[in-house]
Amino acid sequence: MCGFTGFTNTIGDDGTILALMMDRIIHRGPDAAGQFVDHDIALGFRRLSIIDLKEGDQPMFNEDKSLVLVFNGEIYNFQELREELIEKGHTFANRSDSEVLLHGYEEWGADMVPRLRGMFAFVIFDRRDHSLFGARDMFGIKPFYYTFMGDSFLFGSEIKSFLDHPNFKKELNEEALAHYLSFQYSPTEETFFKNVFKLPPAHFFTFRDGKLEKTRYFRPDFSEQTGVLDYFADLTDKAVRESVKAHKIADVEVGSFLSSGIDSSYIAEAAQVDKTFTVGFESPDGDRYNEIHFAKEFADTIGVENISKIITPEEYWGEFPNIQYHMDEPLADPAAIALYFVSRLASEHVKVVMSGEGADELFGGYRIYQEPITVTAYDKLPFAIRRFIGKICSYLPQKHGINYLVRRGKTIEERFIGNASIFSVKERNALLKSETAKHAATPQTLCAKYYREVADKDDITKMQYLDIHMWLMGDILLKADKTSMANSLELRVPFLDKKVMELAETIPLSCRVNTKTTKLALRKAAERTLPRRTAEKDKLGFPVPIRVWLKEEQYYNKVKEMFTSGRAEQFFVTEKLVALLDAHKAGKADNSRKIWTVYTFLIWHQQYFA
Repeated sequence: MCGFTGFTNTIGDDGTILALMMDRIIHRGPDAAGQFVDHDIALGFRRLSIIDLKEGDQPMFNEDKSLVLVFNGEIYNFQELREELIEKGHTFANRSDSEVLLHGYEEWGADMVPRLRGMFAFVIFDRRDHSLFGARDMFGIKPFYYTFMGDSFLFGSEIKSFLDHPNFKKELNEEALAHYLSFQYSPTEETFFKNVFKLPPAHFFTFRDGKLEKTRYFRPDFSEQTGVLDYFADLTDKAVRESVKAHKIADVEVGSFLSSGIDSSYIAEAAQVDKTFTVGFESPDGDRYNEIHFAKEFADTIGVENISKIITPEEYWGEFPNIQYHMDEPLADPAAIALYFVSRLASEHVKVVMSGEGADELFGGYRIYQEPITVTAYDKLPFAIRRFIGKICSYLPQKHGINYLVRRGKTIEERFIGNASIFSVKERNALLKSETAKHAATPQTLCAKYYREVADKDDITKMQYLDIHMWLMGDILLKADKTSMANSLELRVPFLDKKVMELAETIPLSCRVNTKTTKLALRKAAERTLPRRTAEKDKLGFPVPIRVWLKEEQYYNKVKEMFTSGRAEQFFVTEKLVALLDAHKAGKADNSRKIWTVYTFLIWHQQYFA
């Protein structure tokens, strides 16, 4: 696991500028560094040594040094590909997975990418025609950012590496702020930095003669097969265990995160690691936000060590600005901070951990996926009548019952934008000052292209498909990569595997979700080796007591100070922000997610635009 940065048109750089850019991401690879600087390309690499500790340094070359590679990630089928390439006459200089990319590109060109099983972002520079070829894995586990600034094409694992390039112009993308207020993360290809983009998951690109061409190489295809639950549970168990085995390949010790839920427990049990890691939070509500005792009990059951830590409010709030710096873009998911702390804990003991991200999206695990099949007496009314009632209710003050009527008067495409829906368009426009932000596309417009791709599927499959393309990459995997790499820790996600995905695409709806529970096939598979209490437990992850803390005087005042600052006045109608905060403190409404979303942006902005 590593990080890279680079740019074309070296503007006479002797490696000094590149070194500054590399230093920005030293946390991604503190073990070693490497540079390649030519008259029209600069490639910088920071290494966290995991496989082939002695000879895996980068930038890496092929035999005649015509190709130069920088690569972040792991290729889990590299040994199979290596054997195939040797049979075709290729000679390898080392046993790293990195070199497989060079020879694979020599042999198959762009057709190499769909063959890869792993998490990756990489760039190959061809010195013969001065072109670049790069790709990102099918889920977007590993990040890839790029921008055109002046005469240079900049690219890298983190946006912050661009800050030291003399051509880089740092500007806030105000449209991104509007989208963020709806989603709690940045949901489009363009980032919070104007003219800086993410390469979408499952895409490769070529850059030649100043032109960038992107190609999509994978698209999920949910084509259900027939079969009973036990049949798909058998297939699931086999696929997950095989994936875990592949993900354990390393020349260093591998550990595992462990909450009290099924996903991380299943991975920890299947991996048979020696160490697991858990965090909980100190809260006036007692153990509601601390599941360490559940994790320790499970760890004892499977005979592994559990290492845990209680996070105090002072630690959480004190580290928060640094965490937002590491994120590159604001992310208002409180669990990101929990992930940062458990990553820091794990990094004191191991270099690699496994985690349970992706199970909910692939196997249908979120509770909200039950909504389309939860039929009430009200749902028996004709949809036209429900739509009419919902439209009237949309003008009323938002309350639980009112919101239900509004949602039941909309199609799934109109009401579901993913697992986070923070501010409505009406609410965000009332808060924002920028006319540019106010005219940003609606969340439904951003989601529409994904809904069109699965227009013939049932509503639950549509929800999963949308989450795989937006929520998974924009929230779940962003925080997984940035918080782990901030602590120089490699995080591997066995559920987000090519072969596991191939299986998940075939599982019928009846084996994914019913009115009683979710991810049925996965739970049934896990029940065979996990205690029933664990296999059936609802997902909590590492819950964080933000709602409670915001009612305490100390943290209420901390947020209020930021909400009434000159920074807040640049972007928001501050009176409305304070009104949200006061209503929450008084117990009139739970505005914690809305407050945290705005506060997170302001802290992030302070880090990058102070």
